[in-house]
Amino acid sequence: MTQAVVTHTPAAPAPAGPDPARRGPVRWAPAHSGWLGPLAVALFAGLLRFWHLGSPRAFVFDETYYPKDAWSLLKLGYEGSWPDSANTDILADPRLIPLGPSPEFVAHPPLGKWTIAIGEQIFGLTPFGWRFMTALLGTVTVLMLARIGRRLLGSTLIGCTAALLMAVDGLQFVMSRVSLLDGVQMFYVLGAFGALLVDRDRARERLAPRPDGTLPDGDRARLGWRPWRIAAGVMLGAACATKWNGLTILAAFGLLTVLWDASRRRWAGARRPYRSMLRRDAGPALLATVGAAGAVYTASWGGWFLTDDGYDRHWADGRAGLSTDHLFGVPLPQVDMTWVPEALRGWWHYHSQMWDFNTGLSTPHTYQSNPWSWLLQGRPVSMYWEQVPQGQKGCTASGGCASQILGLGTPVLWWAACFALVYLLWRWFFRRDWRSGAVLCAVAGVYLPWFQYQERTVFSFYMVVLVPFLCLAVAQMLGALLGPAGCSPERRRLGAAGAGLIVLAVVVCFAYFYPLYTAEVIPMTDWQDRMWFTSWV
Repeated sequence: MTQAVVTHTPAAPAPAGPDPARRGPVRWAPAHSGWLGPLAVALFAGLLRFWHLGSPRAFVFDETYYPKDAWSLLKLGYEGSWPDSANTDILADPRLIPLGPSPEFVAHPPLGKWTIAIGEQIFGLTPFGWRFMTALLGTVTVLMLARIGRRLLGSTLIGCTAALLMAVDGLQFVMSRVSLLDGVQMFYVLGAFGALLVDRDRARERLAPRPDGTLPDGDRARLGWRPWRIAAGVMLGAACATKWNGLTILAAFGLLTVLWDASRRRWAGARRPYRSMLRRDAGPALLATVGAAGAVYTASWGGWFLTDDGYDRHWADGRAGLSTDHLFGVPLPQVDMTWVPEALRGWWHYHSQMWDFNTGLSTPHTYQSNPWSWLLQGRPVSMYWEQVPQGQKGCTASGGCASQILGLGTPVLWWAACFALVYLLWRWFFRRDWRSGAVLCAVAGVYLPWFQYQERTVFSFYMVVLVPFLCLAVAQMLGALLGPAGCSPERRRLGAAGAGLIVLAVVVCFAYFYPLYTAEVIPMTDWQDRMWFTSWV
């Protein structure tokens, strides 16, 4: 069928948001300028994250679970059992690992632990080995954020500023140096966001004006093969296969990408942009994102399917139904389901138990907190603590010393982010700024779902997934403070001074709390000086 052509000029339709020329990828900068700055910031971040990565030589907080599960996946293909003395035994001699073949119930999908296992395969079951991949991904995420910020905000300087802010955020720094799942998930979520940005630019190029000045028919044009959207689905599937809260992020990003399609169709002159989006874009988007995500999630359980001894692997043997009485909290009638392979029914039942555990966890914990306090860093999590007497481990203070790893976001950065989010809300609502809307969509998908768990045991370090988007918000606010390129030199100087002071304050704040991020042995008085609020103790 011949594609219809609209013969008006590109200026005729009202653009949805800022000038369309600012929506595409950055093209004016030399190629080298788009990489030198991001690589320099990533190198700085990497040096911070890998410096003394194996210290402390201990299982930090939930490292008591995930590194051992990762090692078990390497050796058995499923999570096996460990004796109560396992942590002490492993630290005493990593060559003598007391892993048993009996399966253990685990409340999270396996991909994050498979990711951790890569470092263990290379360096062994040691603190450096089980922290290697989180440090590597934490560093790569800084590089990704610089490039994503450049593409999103149209400036290499602003993109590198966002990356620098994340490089010196205490929470991202700590989570890059401990072997927990949240730092791994952050990498996959940010990768999906970046892939969708590239897909957006590629799709908009297909609806760009032709050389003769005409536009494709915004209602009927097809946007063709979109591999970057599939890549985003793969990354989102990896996020879900690390922790289940990736599902809400998948939903938010899926909505974002089809709304971008509708916006571009409207710019191209579509009379019914949302109807055209639903007819031509929504289905392929669902297949690319949800389909790819589902495939990745299922594949991440390959070790469980390919072995015979995983937890619930043979639950369905001799049973005709899917579950004994319920599934994800919904009562089920007992019907004959023998036509479904037993392995799939056992897998489904395992997921039902995971759902019950994750939604019903309410055991009180000293460092649990309410999501309302997370942006303000009201209750950071102490992941490691040791009180050091005078004369030990280099402590010379008469009052003794402290060694701690505190999952505290750099306070100045997080408090600035609260103002930045308000600024982005204003930009999005009153100026129809798509860039602000994109960041806010990510913030909503990551943060807001946690508010439904007012009784569940939750922790502020879950928000490490949010850190890249907070840094983008602050960087966009700093870019506005800097002023547009066409403003007066005096305005630019004042704006640069103000933005520079904020960045400097963040860096200095990070340096001040650095001993609490790395378990450095410091006098108890110095530790007390850094406890700005009683809720931090």
